[in-house]
Amino acid sequence: MNKKILIIGGAGYIGNVIVRHLLNQEYNVVSMDLLLYDNNNCVTQFLSEVKFSYIYGDMCCRETLDRALEGVTDVVLLAGLVGDPITKKYPEASKAINNEGVLRCIDSFAGRGLERVIFVSTCSNYGMLQPNELADETFPLGPLSLYANAKVAAEKYLLSLREHVDYSPTVLRFATAFGLSSRMRFDLTINEFTRQLALGHELTVFDAHTWRPYCHVKDFARLINTVLEAPRDVVDFEVFNAGGEVNNLTKQDVVDLIRKHIPNAKVRNQEHGGDPRNYKVNFQKVKKALGFEPEITVEEGVVELLNAINQHVFDLADMQRNFHGNYVIKYPLV
Repeated sequence: MNKKILIIGGAGYIGNVIVRHLLNQEYNVVSMDLLLYDNNNCVTQFLSEVKFSYIYGDMCCRETLDRALEGVTDVVLLAGLVGDPITKKYPEASKAINNEGVLRCIDSFAGRGLERVIFVSTCSNYGMLQPNELADETFPLGPLSLYANAKVAAEKYLLSLREHVDYSPTVLRFATAFGLSSRMRFDLTINEFTRQLALGHELTVFDAHTWRPYCHVKDFARLINTVLEAPRDVVDFEVFNAGGEVNNLTKQDVVDLIRKHIPNAKVRNQEHGGDPRNYKVNFQKVKKALGFEPEITVEEGVVELLNAINQHVFDLADMQRNFHGNYVIKYPLV
């Protein structure tokens, strides 16, 4: 296979899984990452792979990005400060990376003969829906955070370039991720809930009846692969919600699934938390256009996580907190 895929943010929670999947599919893969979360050792698993190369660096640095793009046919843009808490904690870095850096990065793609550029956005862009609403790709966006606002701005900018670029861009609005990764995150709802209850801790759940869509990291990797191989006219300047209705769940639904496997789990509900988002998402477009449906349900992901936790895989997670969540970054950036 002649394709050479650049994954910007390839050493992150989702990036590692995408890199592994694409290598298994015989793609040539370049991973570029700044390793903001002390996730350096995530790269070592791939270094012996003939079709893999790694570039340490900041996507905001034009020289580094130019080097990473040499000989590349397609780009997956994952990198950024991911999530509402980390962007709220570091607003200046959020602006430099998620706003200015991402747009400069997009500007660098034109004229290089690239085939596909996949921009990973988020279903958080929908914000807060009414109980009877289901957001498809045409639904008005209502971002409620620095993170989502930056994603919306980048989407709009990328989609405005139809007459100005020679590549085919696609926007994927990811559901909330869950599942195992070599750069594991326990600051995401399903992963966090499962670990806390598996360890016997009391879990406080804020606004238990608010909705979110979820998707396993392996399913995200399959979808990236699908977009790379899809006919150009199917994905060109298109936006897809990335996930499946089967994994539209409330926080209470998630707790109930975990309790099927931990019957004595201790949970305390509390209203009026700091996160007002509440959205159910329609995934019919990605299903009809690309034939994509998630293969892994939330309950299957919970079982996978419980098995790893019970086998002591994550015993050091509390001592390596920043490796296991987006909590602290190296700032100022180097």
